[in-house]
Amino acid sequence: MRHFVIVGVLVILVAGLTYIGLDSMGLMPIAASAQAIPIDWMWNWQVVAISFLFSLIIVPMIYSMIVFRRRKGDTTDAEHIEGNTNLEIAWTVLPLFLVLTFAYMGAFSLGEMRRADPNAMIIKVSGQQWTWTFEYPETGVVSSELHLPLNRQVLLMMESKDVIHSFWVPEFRVKQDVVPGRITEYRITPSLVGTYMVRCAEICGTSHAYMESKVIVDDVAIFDAWMVEQAELAAIKTPEGMGKQLVTANGCLGCHSITSVSLATAPTWFGLYGAEVPLADGTTVISDDAYIAESILAPKAKEVAGYSPTIMPAFTLTDEEIANIIAYMKTLK
Repeated sequence: MRHFVIVGVLVILVAGLTYIGLDSMGLMPIAASAQAIPIDWMWNWQVVAISFLFSLIIVPMIYSMIVFRRRKGDTTDAEHIEGNTNLEIAWTVLPLFLVLTFAYMGAFSLGEMRRADPNAMIIKVSGQQWTWTFEYPETGVVSSELHLPLNRQVLLMMESKDVIHSFWVPEFRVKQDVVPGRITEYRITPSLVGTYMVRCAEICGTSHAYMESKVIVDDVAIFDAWMVEQAELAAIKTPEGMGKQLVTANGCLGCHSITSVSLATAPTWFGLYGAEVPLADGTTVISDDAYIAESILAPKAKEVAGYSPTIMPAFTLTDEEIANIIAYMKTLK
């Protein structure tokens, strides 16, 4: 009985220290949504269970190795034990009870996480290799960044244009696959102002690691002001403005940079118009209207050196749409 008491006390002590150690490591990122609360509650109880089970295995094992080790010169046989029915019943019933308890807790957390608000704002999300596009149906605004109002539930209606992607903001906790051919839903209620990143959590091709977009959570007043500003810009029908909208809607900026630094997937558009472009076949070409139009409609016709074979798909756009995109590219200098 003395050994049982000592081991019991040590199990509780080591379990407590293990939990404190794991909890102090900050294993989870900061919580920034209402849905993160039940998820973090569930995670905390899982860490408690992990700490206890770890101690329940390690402490008796180490204690037995020290206290009940064979002494030098001892050649006697150990005590023969037939079995213990009560112990076998206990280690069957208690784990079953623990599993059922966690099943109930998981169902409760899932219900809280998926609780729907009938007044949720709807945003359409489009995923494609390798970019995200966000459309606000109420205003017609299209953006490559996801802007969200604080403390208001948002329903993301998500669809993929090519392969399976997965929408994941670690601070929101919730993750949802984005599937071609059907719409998947993602509900979130941002609870902390800040700038986060949405990442694709499903391997989707060579540039999967670069499929990121900013998620900006603002106070309602700041969000409304941004929405009004974007709606006004969208209403201005200049070729450059319409070209920028086309570029955003078609996910071009997922591969092409608009700064002086090129991405790994495609050449930068910064200063591209009118520049001399080296091609994979060793020749060069001037980046004029004809070359850009050809590159949009038939990307493999003239592949850029360092980016061959190209991964860009062919786009079907009208002459006017291509002209608008070129007008936008001319401003990037």
